[in-house]
Amino acid sequence: MSTINAGTTSTTAFSVTGDTTGNIALAPTGGIVDAGSATGAFNPPRGTTAERPASPSNGATRYNTTLNTYEVYNGSWQTLAAQAYSASYLIVAGGAGGGGTGAGNGIAGGGGAGGLLTNTTTLNVGTTYTITVGAGGAGGASGSNVGVNGSNSVFNSLTAIGGGGGSPGRDANIAGASGGSGGGGGGGGGGSGTTPGSGTSGQGFAGGTGSGSAANYGGAGGGGASAVGVDGSGSGGGTGGAGTASSITGSSVTYAGGGGGAAVTTAGSGGAGGGGAGGNRANSPAAVAGTANLGGGGGGAGNDTSGSAGAAGGSGVVILSVPTANYSGTTSGSPTVTTSGSNTIIKFTSSGSYTA
Repeated sequence: MSTINAGTTSTTAFSVTGDTTGNIALAPTGGIVDAGSATGAFNPPRGTTAERPASPSNGATRYNTTLNTYEVYNGSWQTLAAQAYSASYLIVAGGAGGGGTGAGNGIAGGGGAGGLLTNTTTLNVGTTYTITVGAGGAGGASGSNVGVNGSNSVFNSLTAIGGGGGSPGRDANIAGASGGSGGGGGGGGGGSGTTPGSGTSGQGFAGGTGSGSAANYGGAGGGGASAVGVDGSGSGGGTGGAGTASSITGSSVTYAGGGGGAAVTTAGSGGAGGGGAGGNRANSPAAVAGTANLGGGGGGAGNDTSGSAGAAGGSGVVILSVPTANYSGTTSGSPTVTTSGSNTIIKFTSSGSYTA
């Protein structure tokens, strides 16, 4: 049996032949190509999926630059053992709308922030991961309507839950809705305010409780990713719960703040992380919407003289951070792609996909 050794001089006769199709054959048949004494590397053929040979033989091996993995032909092209790499993610759901209020029904609570998930995961090369970005919920319509919950955001099998809508006011007797973070309770004259909605464990916190104990009553703030919404009080509306700061993009940004509660006089401000401020009885200022792509809750409505609508929640976002050396460049949905250090950042503000 003949042997051809890499890195040494061989006296064994061999030949290299080629044909017009680009195929190259190494003779003699049955010989051994031995690179065991070499300390470098062997570069196999490389090319995209579209550049695969038209008529390969079983056992043909190449590196696929589209899929970033080796593949072998055995009746069809098959990738070798799947390669994988670690990636960081931030998933924020849509924030909820603040409650709307009707004539004589009290002051509304702020909307809860969208649920927030952040961690690391393993991505398998060649696998396509679907991303859904949740929309913000509409504010409750004038006439004592609870705010609309935000929509879920999804990355692969991970789901961040949309925020819970704010209560429309004590006299409507409707509590804040539950969600990623809970909607704030409403306030009203006399008695007690309405109860808040609850948050989802690991994603957000409950809203605050509305006040009805004094003439200057207030709605409560919606919950945020890091804190419970502040209760309404005799001095005004409660502040929305604080969101969570993340530096996944390379800069610190706070996401998922709760919406502020409304008040007769001084409305609650939105929570840090895109929460919108509540409105007051004079509707000046009116309730403020949550910030788009931060997942903030909308502010609660304050005009209970003639009725007013709550403000909408902000839409969510999904952000992936992958090692630039592993980034495939294959996406859908037009995400924004940037770099930070040795990582590539893929920011989805609308639904799409990423192929690892």
